[in-house]
Amino acid sequence: MTALTQHTEQLSTTTLLRFATAGSVDDGKSTLVGRLLHDSKSVLTDQLEAVEHASRSRGQEAPDLALLTDGLRAEREQGITIDVAYRYFATPRRRFILADTPGHVQYTRNMVTGASTAELAVVLVDARNGVVEQTRRHAAVAALLRVPHVVLAVNKMDLVDYAEPVFAAIAEEFTAYAASLGVPEITAIPISALAGDNVVEPSSHMDWYGGPTVLEHLETVPVSHDLTACHARFPVQYVIRPQTAEHPDYRGYAGQIAAGAFRVGEAVTVLPSGRTSTVTAIDALGESVDIAWAPQSVTIRLADDIDISRGDLIAPADDAPAVTRDVEATVCHVADQPLTVGQRVLLKHTTRTVKAIVKDIPSRLTLDDLSQHPAPGRLVANDIGRVVVRTAEPLALDAYADSRRTGSFLLIDPADGTTLTAGMAGASFAAVAEPEAAAAAAATDDAEWSF
Repeated sequence: MTALTQHTEQLSTTTLLRFATAGSVDDGKSTLVGRLLHDSKSVLTDQLEAVEHASRSRGQEAPDLALLTDGLRAEREQGITIDVAYRYFATPRRRFILADTPGHVQYTRNMVTGASTAELAVVLVDARNGVVEQTRRHAAVAALLRVPHVVLAVNKMDLVDYAEPVFAAIAEEFTAYAASLGVPEITAIPISALAGDNVVEPSSHMDWYGGPTVLEHLETVPVSHDLTACHARFPVQYVIRPQTAEHPDYRGYAGQIAAGAFRVGEAVTVLPSGRTSTVTAIDALGESVDIAWAPQSVTIRLADDIDISRGDLIAPADDAPAVTRDVEATVCHVADQPLTVGQRVLLKHTTRTVKAIVKDIPSRLTLDDLSQHPAPGRLVANDIGRVVVRTAEPLALDAYADSRRTGSFLLIDPADGTTLTAGMAGASFAAVAEPEAAAAAAATDDAEWSF
């Protein structure tokens, strides 16, 4: 067996963890990511040589590991992270997809993008500064996005003489705040990204700390995003009708299972029509199977000839989501142009795209102190707020708290296809009382899009 074959088989048996990093400017986030990649032997020789050359040209004796992720010219010139950088690496125990997100407040939308698919978020804090406003913002975003695991990495411990009381005070303050937002699991780790303490190898300077290193925690944290345990959902992407002599009556519905599992013989409901049928066959990779689960791409065949098209959702008959045309959600506005009450948009949910109107913007969230600014009238770039959207056609949405895949959506500019807003249906924080949503009423007249 070749080394490549062994490596391939090894990767196929390891689990995948998606995680995001966040931290204030100059907290050392990119250095942590670079150290993680370097010390886990995940950096190619030519990459390391390029970083060493760039570091020398800037007058630095040691390689600046932050350059492994800060790839944009403006990022290197300013010494900050601007855009989300994705890195893929693996250890013998697990595969990783890392989203290195910006720390500055003006790039909140970038953090939302990077953390939207993460199962774990690493929030960095400078040990000299402790928990600051941006730290609270990052914890709030992680809570809004229902990230199940949060790691507090207290960095630059070498600059506070590796003092345990400093770490303990920061960990206590952050843990209390994040727990109040409903974050289910918080792990605090004292580190020095620059020196490598507790990143991949345990630190000899902090014998008072007996917990895992950052990499050890990433390798062992339970991956609790088991999509097979969620409500089964199958958004239809394409209807297959060969109509050939070999397959004259074949009618299959192709797509990727968003959550849960489907079995042959199972009773299902097709939404939004509400018609019911039974799964007669499941085709995967050219073969018939009795069961398929998320995130497999399959073709499902049903017992009845039902009018099904792209955008319809197939779900178990006894566990189908409610169908609605009034969507209440927490959103992060990502476009430079504002989102306003009465604005006509397209709402994209899984494979379905429908016309919609923004009927109300009840509140805008101030992440600094989690206060609500009532009736702002509009949301601008990086704003997070509550919206009420009325759709032209019914949608089968889950609450985002129940399913991140089928509880999320996008609002799109119908004129040019620009993504305006990322939305999360239902309540926002798990443990924070929701403000009274203003009635989605009524009153907006629009000749073309009045529904």
